[in-house]
Amino acid sequence: MQQQPWWRGAVIYQIYPRSFMDANNDGIGDLQGIIQKLPYIKSLGVDAIWISPFFKSPMKDFGYDISDYRDIDPMFGTMDDFDELMSHAKSMDIKVIIDQVLSHTSDQHPWFLESRESRNNDKADWYVWADANEDGTPPNNWLSIFGGGAWQWEPRRQQYYLHNFLTEQPDLNFHNDEVRQQVLDNVEYWLKKGVDGFRLDAINFCYHDKELRDNPAKPAHERKGRGFSEDNPYAFQYHYFNNTQPENVGFMEEIRALMDKYPGVVTLGEISSEDSLLTMSQYTKGDKRLHMAYSFELLTEDYSPKYIRQTIEELEANLSDGWPCWAIGNHDVQRVASRWNQADKAKANSAQVKMFNAMLASLRGSICSYQGEELGLVEADIAFEQLQDPYGIAFWPNFKGRDGCRTPMPWQDHVTNGGFSDAESTWLPVVEVHKVNAIAKQQQSKSSPLNHYQSFMAWRKTVSELRYGDIQFLDASEHILAFVREYQGQTILACFNFDCSEQAFPLADNVVAEALDGHGFEPVSIYNNEINLPGFGAAYFRCKLVN
Repeated sequence: MQQQPWWRGAVIYQIYPRSFMDANNDGIGDLQGIIQKLPYIKSLGVDAIWISPFFKSPMKDFGYDISDYRDIDPMFGTMDDFDELMSHAKSMDIKVIIDQVLSHTSDQHPWFLESRESRNNDKADWYVWADANEDGTPPNNWLSIFGGGAWQWEPRRQQYYLHNFLTEQPDLNFHNDEVRQQVLDNVEYWLKKGVDGFRLDAINFCYHDKELRDNPAKPAHERKGRGFSEDNPYAFQYHYFNNTQPENVGFMEEIRALMDKYPGVVTLGEISSEDSLLTMSQYTKGDKRLHMAYSFELLTEDYSPKYIRQTIEELEANLSDGWPCWAIGNHDVQRVASRWNQADKAKANSAQVKMFNAMLASLRGSICSYQGEELGLVEADIAFEQLQDPYGIAFWPNFKGRDGCRTPMPWQDHVTNGGFSDAESTWLPVVEVHKVNAIAKQQQSKSSPLNHYQSFMAWRKTVSELRYGDIQFLDASEHILAFVREYQGQTILACFNFDCSEQAFPLADNVVAEALDGHGFEPVSIYNNEINLPGFGAAYFRCKLVN
């Protein structure tokens, strides 16, 4: 059997460090908290952890505004803590992937503090600066994801600077060779520390159009989706010129050339472009660019079998030799247990949660599983006065921001702050609806989403078809998602019922299906060559064709 890279078919568990575990009881999660909970992570059967930013930062965007790429923010600990985390994770055979935010820095980064002072200093061209129009308005119509224009006036230089995100997150000028080299040097610093990979935040935003051309308007019927609030003006444009520029492909190749000096290291790019599936295929094409990429296509409100099939088939048609990565939840979108539960967004459906986690882990590619998805946590309801996210504060009340998916993990049900912290208060509250689904409580129930997640992931490791195989979708009713995974001459049929009532999936007359067990779902019956799936049920079969 051909040896596969460790990251192919891997389950990557995303940790939002602020909210995972607080070891020093200041109300904010930290690196020592992650160390304490590594045995729990190991019990989940995942292959790697992806840790969201823990670098020095003013925390205007909670770590995605970095002021020092080579230091740990004291909020999270010290470099010794990180080294200890790496050592413990490696001893437990858990790979460590860290976030890298390359397209922009904090406005408190020394590079920007120097760049803004004048037009002729050593860092003058390290950020995207532009003169005002004759009437003093910004140089073009580009918009910020966080609302309003993407240009901020800087009186010291008498110029505007570009910020695709917050005003406090100025964009670096990747057309400058020195910038690219310094960025790569910062990445290599962590390679030398022994990390196993990088999740590359907003990686298609590195380059901008040199001519600063206006983005064209987008019709109203095309504005919905990709994680943007419908009332966010950002959705009113085609973002052809402020990101995803042709030059960025060359930078992907520069990143890969650096990675290849450190065998076994993986890159996972976050893509948000006008055609994210096409960009994913371009950025992973061949063996000289990113190893994997993921987008927001399954982080939407639409979760129908038809939509999921269309999305994956479109990517597969363009992907050629690239490798996909899929996620149905993360720190930027409403929790999937609410987003995909139309019946009651305030209360998780245990059967539905189990089915969705298994469905994700059965797709071709690697997967990212966000902390709390193994518990079926719903979106937390956060009062306006408790909000921390500037995105939510700006767009309240129509869009409540990202705090609802970022609240602390509930470790225990009848203790202060759900066992996350002994502090008097935490940075975001541990909501009561989460305590009901606390880890300690779910560990005592064989039928809990957590125990099902653990047993399913353990079973998945034994099924090579699900980790490495090709995928082909089968026609089914509107409520059924069905596909086969084939690897080295062996075929697995996977079926998922997205409806609350029993549904039938007919088998072709020349297919013989042998039911598999060990995955944690209830056995299903086959009658008159039909698979009868219970509401929110799933089933797996080993298949072969007969004459």
